[in-house]
Amino acid sequence: MYSNAYIFRYAGVMVILVAAILSSAAMFLKPMQERNEAVDKMQSILSAAGIENVTTENAIELFNNYITDMIVVDNEGNIVDDFKGDGKENSEAFKLNLKEQLYNKSVNKDFKLPLYVLEKDGQKINIIPLRGVGLWGPVWGNIALKNDFNTVVGVTFSHKSETPGLGAEIETPAFESQFPGKTIFNDQGEFVSIGVIKGGVSNFPLDVQRHKVDAITGGTITSNGVNDMIQNVLESYVPYIQKQG
Repeated sequence: MYSNAYIFRYAGVMVILVAAILSSAAMFLKPMQERNEAVDKMQSILSAAGIENVTTENAIELFNNYITDMIVVDNEGNIVDDFKGDGKENSEAFKLNLKEQLYNKSVNKDFKLPLYVLEKDGQKINIIPLRGVGLWGPVWGNIALKNDFNTVVGVTFSHKSETPGLGAEIETPAFESQFPGKTIFNDQGEFVSIGVIKGGVSNFPLDVQRHKVDAITGGTITSNGVNDMIQNVLESYVPYIQKQG
C-alpha cells in the first residue's frame, strides 16, 4: 500500500507534467491561432468592400493585392502611420487593438484608430473596423465607404454569442444588404451616422431613409448595440474625414 507521501509526490509530479504539456501545446498552437484570426480579419475587411471568392487559402494574397494603404489616425484626425507594400498583416494598423483604443476614448484619453484603403476597379474604398457590445457579448465588423467618405459600399458584422434567429441575424445578407448606398453625412455635411431602427425605414421621409436601416426583428438589444457601435466608431473618424475634404 502506498504511503500518503508517495501519493502526494506522484500527484505533484503529474500536475507539473500535465501543466508542462498544456503549456507546450499552447505555445505550439499560438502561431496557428494568430494566423487564423488574421485570416478571418482579412476576409471580413475584403468582404465589406465587395471582394468576392475570398477563402482562407487566398485571403493573405488578396489582402496584400487589394489593400494599398494601412493607415493609423489619432483622435485629432492626423495620420500617425501609413504602411504600404506587402506584409500588411504586420503593420501597426492591422495589429492595433480597437477595443483598447475605444476604451481610451471612453475615458477621455488619446486614442488611435486603423483605416484600410483598398483599390478596386480604379476606385478607392476606405474600410473602417467596428467594435461594440450586443446582448450577450461583443459585436464587431467593418464598414466600407467610397472615397467621398460618405457613401457605404458594404458592411460585414459578426458576434460572439448573440441569440440564433434573433440578434445573430446581424451577420446575415438580409441585414447587411441594407447598408450599401446609405450615407453617414446629411446634405448639410453634418455627421448623422446610420441608424438601426425599429418601425420600418420606409415610414421616414426619403432624405432620412438614406441614413437608416431596419432593425432585426426580435433582436432589439443587439440592434441597439450595432446602432451604438456604428455611431461611436464612425464619429471617432470625423476629424480625419473632415481633413480629407
